[in-house]
Amino acid sequence: MKIAISSDHGGFNLKEKIKEYAAGIKNFDPHYLNDEFAKKSKYKGIIAPPTFAVIYSGMVIAPFFMDPELNLDFAMLVHGEQEFEFYEVVRPNDVITSTGKIVSIENKEKVDVVALDVLSKNQTGKDVCKATFTFVIRKR
Repeated sequence: MKIAISSDHGGFNLKEKIKEYAAGIKNFDPHYLNDEFAKKSKYKGIIAPPTFAVIYSGMVIAPFFMDPELNLDFAMLVHGEQEFEFYEVVRPNDVITSTGKIVSIENKEKVDVVALDVLSKNQTGKDVCKATFTFVIRKR
């Protein structure tokens, strides 16, 4: 089974999506929604909520489950867990590029456990976030 595959998603522009996301998760922190407040903060402008990372890092996941060589049954997938390490705040004018790779596949009796690491960088090449997603795929 092939493990060293990777996928990437580039050019995710965040300009309007940050406010939509914050409102959608009902997180009304003014750092995410209020331009005037955010300009006066230590960030000097709107920033993305940390959980917004699931949007830009999650974009690279689907290609792994569609890879015929891996033969993963997407219909039997259950989300296991996710973990994030944050390095830089994400700002509205950032362009985030995420690259993912499978770091492990455990074949167990009734399930396969697949772990993916996704590294996201901003337009200057700085690391923004590292995400680890773990999925459980039940066997039929």
